[in-house]
Amino acid sequence: MKTYLVTGGAGFIGSNFIHYMFRKYGDQIRIINVDALTYAGNLENLKGLEEKYHYEFVKADIRDKKAISAIFKDNDIDYVVNFAAESHVDRSIENPEIFVETNVLGTLIMLNSAKDAWEDKDGNFKEGKRFLHVSTDEVYGSLEDPDDYFYEDTPYSPHSPYSASKASSDFLVKAYVDTYHFPAVITNCSNNYGPYQFPEKLIPLIINNALHGKELPVYGDGKNVRDWLYVDDHCKGIDMVLNGGRIGEKYNIGGHNEKQNIEIIHIILDTLKEILPDDDDRKKNVSEDLIKFVTDRKGHDRRYAIAPDKIKKELSWEPETRFEEGIKKTIAWYLQNEEWMEHITSGDYADYYEKMYGRR
Repeated sequence: MKTYLVTGGAGFIGSNFIHYMFRKYGDQIRIINVDALTYAGNLENLKGLEEKYHYEFVKADIRDKKAISAIFKDNDIDYVVNFAAESHVDRSIENPEIFVETNVLGTLIMLNSAKDAWEDKDGNFKEGKRFLHVSTDEVYGSLEDPDDYFYEDTPYSPHSPYSASKASSDFLVKAYVDTYHFPAVITNCSNNYGPYQFPEKLIPLIINNALHGKELPVYGDGKNVRDWLYVDDHCKGIDMVLNGGRIGEKYNIGGHNEKQNIEIIHIILDTLKEILPDDDDRKKNVSEDLIKFVTDRKGHDRRYAIAPDKIKKELSWEPETRFEEGIKKTIAWYLQNEEWMEHITSGDYADYYEKMYGRR
C-alpha cells in the first residue's frame, strides 16, 4: 500500500484530489492529509472520510519544521503532493509576507523533510519516492500576443506577490533536483473550478452573489482572459504525472478553455436561469443588472493560456470536461450543497475541526 502525504488537502484542489484518489484506488492507498486549516482550509470538504482506516488528518503548518519532520519520522511516506499554499492574488497584494512564508519557506521545509527521510548515507534516494510540487501558470506572467501560449520552457515573469512566491518555490524544487538529484516533479496548472472552491474566487463568488441578488464585481473592463480547467481533470493529471512523469521535469496542465472574466459571469447567469425552477424565489435575483465594474486589480495580468502538449505527448493526458459541461456540474453542486456555502460565508465551517477532532 502506497502512502501519500498530501499538504493543503483541506483546500479546494487538495480535497478534490483526495476524493479523486480514493474513488480511483479505494483501499489500495493510504493518504495522510496535512493542513493548517487557515481560512481556506475546510474539513467539511472531506466529510465521510474521517473514519476510514487508510485516511488520516493531521493539523499542521508546512512552516512548522518539527511537525513536518515528525510526520515523516512516524510514517513511511512514498509520495508527497504539495498543494499547501496561499493562493489568492488580492490577499497577496495586501499581505505579501505570509505568501513568502508559506509558499517559499513552507516548500523549503517540505523539501528538507522529505530529503532527510528519503536520502541514504551515500546521497542516493530510496527507490519509488516522489515529490510533486503543484504550481500555477501565473509564474509565466501575461501573454500579449493572442497566438502565444505558455510552454514548460516559457521564461518566468511573475507580476504579483503571489506568483512571485510560487515562482520562488518552483525554483527551489528545481534546485533540489539539480543539486541533490532529489526525486521531484512540478506541475503548473491553469485556473481550476469545481466543487468545494472558497467563494472569494470568481466562479463561486458569482454563483453565490447572483443567488442572493448581490452585486457581481468585475475588475477593469472584464476582458482579462483565463484558461479554465475542471478540477477533476487536474486531479487526473497530477496522478498521472506522479506515477509516470519524468523526474526533474515540469508539466503544464491546462483546460483548453479560454474565457474572458465577463464571459464567465454571463455564462453563470444564463446557466442559473436555465437550471433554477420557475418557482424558486432566487431565480428573480439572477440578473445582468447586478454586474458592477470596479477598479482594476494592481498588476492585473491580461491573459493566461497553457499549452498542455508535453503532458499529452508523454502521458496521454488531456482535459475531458468542456467548460459548458463543467460549469453546469459546478453550479449544480453548489445548488445541492447550500449548507456548505452557508457555513463558509458565515464562518461556521471553522467549528468542524473541533467537532470532529477536538476530543481526539
